[in-house]
Amino acid sequence: MRQTTGPGARTDRTAPEDGAGHGLRRLIDPRSLRWKIAFGVAAAACAMALGIGILVHRTTEARDMHVGRGEAMGALESAEAEFRGTQPARPSPSGIYLVGDDVPGELRDRLGSEPAPVTWYDNRKPAQGPRMWAAGHVDGTVLAVRVDMGSELRSLQALDRHMRYAALATLAVVVPLTLLAVELVLRRLRRVARTARRIRRGDLDARTRSRGHDEISEISSAVDLMADALQDRLRDEQRFTADVAHELRTPLTGLVTSASLLPESEATGLVRDRVQVLRALVDDLLEISRLDAGAEEADAQPVPLGELVAESVRRTGLETRVTVSGSPVAETDPRRLDRIVTNLILNAHRHGAAPVEVTVHGTTITVRDHGPGFPPELLAHGPQRFRTGASERGHGHGLGLTIALGQAHVIGAHLTLADTTPCGAVATLELPRQADPPAV
Repeated sequence: MRQTTGPGARTDRTAPEDGAGHGLRRLIDPRSLRWKIAFGVAAAACAMALGIGILVHRTTEARDMHVGRGEAMGALESAEAEFRGTQPARPSPSGIYLVGDDVPGELRDRLGSEPAPVTWYDNRKPAQGPRMWAAGHVDGTVLAVRVDMGSELRSLQALDRHMRYAALATLAVVVPLTLLAVELVLRRLRRVARTARRIRRGDLDARTRSRGHDEISEISSAVDLMADALQDRLRDEQRFTADVAHELRTPLTGLVTSASLLPESEATGLVRDRVQVLRALVDDLLEISRLDAGAEEADAQPVPLGELVAESVRRTGLETRVTVSGSPVAETDPRRLDRIVTNLILNAHRHGAAPVEVTVHGTTITVRDHGPGFPPELLAHGPQRFRTGASERGHGHGLGLTIALGQAHVIGAHLTLADTTPCGAVATLELPRQADPPAV
């Protein structure tokens, strides 16, 4: 049988609630899908801006080089015409062109390997600015001219700077818009997650009820269909449990009566003992069926917790140490609280080891044993019917903790199961705090 729990009963495996602190941690968590998508979009935008920037930079640079070469070749033609008319031995005072040894060596080397006029972009001296050279042979003499390219370089630098500013401005717009768009998607995903957590905690009526035809709607529909199937299956199991318990009650009554009529003997004692065990099992099944049906209601009244716990321990007939701090009183159902405390004490003695200690502090009741502790399966998945979790925990039907958890839900209490150090298991029952009396 599968265990179902409600919001009033939990174990130490309960998922964290969605509070303001949790929402803030989720907002700043770099592992969040929100930031992963934002980072991906920002990286894609940066890559696009970089690609476009490199393309524009190189295209503009190539255009400037082409224009500079054209200007240098035009200046070289003018210098050749002037050179043929004046035939000076040294550069002219105006410095328009250079001849002979005054031509830079790198340019002469380039000219020596090529018959046609050559150009050379010289940016070796940043202080003087870049220059475009053009050189050629005129009547056996090397003739060279230069054109200043500083304005083109500054224009190119300004273009790069403006493209960087544009890329930053684009990111400043794209990233917030991406976060906003992602938030709309994540909101739907969080609703699906909240619904799944509600189903996990036992709210089988929770549904996403999402509309649409996208992938998130498909996930939502799958969760709703899973919840429908789970609810139908649990209802079938609950009906089966109730039917079996009711069907067994009639022949069990006859069996109890027949056992009471047997003559006193050792065999009769064994039969009566097994009949009582069977009767207790059927009563437990009937109680579980009522809890599953949600027909149980608490009859709350002021209860002195110390006295109730002491009486519950006394009726078990087991050696249990009780410690009560003060005179705590809680507004709760005494019959159901007694049922919870009794089951926890019996479970501690049956599956744990002495000493078993019960502590009452305020509205919190703690039952601790010194045995091997709760099995990992029980801590991970909660109490399950007819499963005790591990052989070293003893024998039983696995119904005691299930009933305690269900009754805790009815009275609005929280039941937490955990292991303690160095050994032992501890069950903590937190009752609702009693409201303060109104001021007179």
